[in-house]
Amino acid sequence: MNIPTTMRALRQTSLRGPQDMRLVTEAPVPRPGPGEVLIRVAAAGINFADVSKAHGLFRGGPRPPYVAGFEAAGEVVAVGAGVDGPGVGALVTGVGEGAFAEYMVLAAAAAMPVPAGWTAEQVLGMAVSWPTALAAVKFLGRVAAGETVLIQAAAGGTGQVAVRLAKHYGATVIAAASPGKHETVRALGADHVLDSRAEDLVAQVMRLTGGVGVDLVLESAGGAGFAGSLAAARPVTGRVVVFGLAGGEAALTNEGLVYEHQVQVIGLNIGVLIGAAPGLFGAVIGELGVLIGAGVLQPGRPAVYDLADGPKALAELADRATVGKLALRP
Repeated sequence: MNIPTTMRALRQTSLRGPQDMRLVTEAPVPRPGPGEVLIRVAAAGINFADVSKAHGLFRGGPRPPYVAGFEAAGEVVAVGAGVDGPGVGALVTGVGEGAFAEYMVLAAAAAMPVPAGWTAEQVLGMAVSWPTALAAVKFLGRVAAGETVLIQAAAGGTGQVAVRLAKHYGATVIAAASPGKHETVRALGADHVLDSRAEDLVAQVMRLTGGVGVDLVLESAGGAGFAGSLAAARPVTGRVVVFGLAGGEAALTNEGLVYEHQVQVIGLNIGVLIGAAPGLFGAVIGELGVLIGAGVLQPGRPAVYDLADGPKALAELADRATVGKLALRP
């Protein structure tokens, strides 16, 4: 297969934000090393972590200049030494470095096959948002039928999947989102939809739960809203799974946990989960396959931008002006 030596890519040139992301036409095409595959990117997923990296706020993130993006789907066009599969021609999705480009390298062992009949755009989220939501709801959040779940940022890519999953497992879902996104979240099956920016959000949750709070909170908003997530959880047995900080950092103290919010706080970083608990991650992926096969999780419908419009898409995501998954098409 004829593979070029250069490609189009989005290069982050500073730590001032995505406005300093530049489209270049002569970026070198990477070569797969041992245990790696090279894919021709058909679609790249946009995640809030891309915004954090562009501002230098992502712990351990790359230093500019670098090719941005880390989630993509596409066709395998070359394999490195020692790779038994996937082979050339396979359509896969996964995470790596430099997804906002025409070509990208993935670890072969982490390249997930695209379900039959799905396109590259439809599968975006399967490697990041979907396992994050599933781990938060079921494997770490331990949701049970009859419980009540509060999902912050419910209109986002991960939040939408979480709404579907919580309903599938028999929970009552209280979804928090900005008013313009309420109908989207309600259509996913949420039982109650609240304004995520309402000052009395916790009071509304308490009224809906008869004053006892929710059994599980999925927290990715961070910032000033983090204290509200703690306050909304049922004392002692309530769980708060934290997997994002879109609104900035928030303090959590031992004094607060002893005297104010006696809840179970669980941190989730899907990358750490993969490395530190591979058996658990394997169970997540296995359950993910079952959910896809049963039709609980269906092909995604991301909003698609051209590669050159990547900075615009990331700026809109940072401003919370988007709904659901976002994708770039090289």
